Amino acid sequence: MTVQLDKTGKVSAGAKPLQAKAAPRAVQRLSSVTTAVRLLKMFTEDEAEIGVTSLARRLGVAKSTVYRLASTLVAEGMLEQNPETERYRLGIALFGLGALVRQRMNLSNEARPYIFDLRDATNETVHLAVLDKAEIIYVYDLESTQAIRMSANLGARKPSLCTAEGLAILAFQSPDFVDSVIAEGFRPRTPKTDTDPAVLRQRLSQVRQQGYAREDEQSELGMRSIAAPVRDSTGQVIGAVGMAGPLQRLSDETLTKYAPLVVNTANAISLRLGYKAAAHY
Repeated sequence: MTVQLDKTGKVSAGAKPLQAKAAPRAVQRLSSVTTAVRLLKMFTEDEAEIGVTSLARRLGVAKSTVYRLASTLVAEGMLEQNPETERYRLGIALFGLGALVRQRMNLSNEARPYIFDLRDATNETVHLAVLDKAEIIYVYDLESTQAIRMSANLGARKPSLCTAEGLAILAFQSPDFVDSVIAEGFRPRTPKTDTDPAVLRQRLSQVRQQGYAREDEQSELGMRSIAAPVRDSTGQVIGAVGMAGPLQRLSDETLTKYAPLVVNTANAISLRLGYKAAAHY
């Protein structure tokens, strides 16, 4: 407990004690979610199938609780039940999620030397991004050594339709997916952000024609960027390499000069990932 003091340092007349601020509350976790995650982690290479009784004992919960959680996880594809033994095993949905994580890790690892080369050639910030629904996620960010530069924290998200990386990826996705992203809409990041569906479709068409995307202050005021798509061994566009910097340094002439470097970098990464048809810009 604390009290109020006057200017002389004495206790103010009639001053009411000030209550100490309550300590911040710890973040509370959903117990059911925690238990479900612990349940999934019980499976190992040596023990691929586990029964309800064993799971309940290890988790310290009732069998009925395990049964409800397992039934939900089965419905979502996270678990499967062996019809002969009635034991549970990890489901195919987890394989799909793991493949996405591995894809991002492979992309980041394989792209690293080429990203450094592009940064050294331009001395501008270089990004590597992947698509997650209607947003992009930055999985690599190599900053320029210059005082004024653009940066993006790893894991940071931005609307795909207002970034060069997002446009470079979206331009090569299925029409239905693109329609859903445009229909979802997004909040403009700057006064120059395009949100008109017709304009966005035109920009995506231009990306497909020229092989790279360009963004002029639509994501960050005072910054411009260009990006090119990265493909995997199947030809699917799974990410994009982008180069960004301040408007003062990246004039139209400079962007035109750097565009082949960005495209060649994306193509080199694609070749590294097994894409055989990538042709240099």
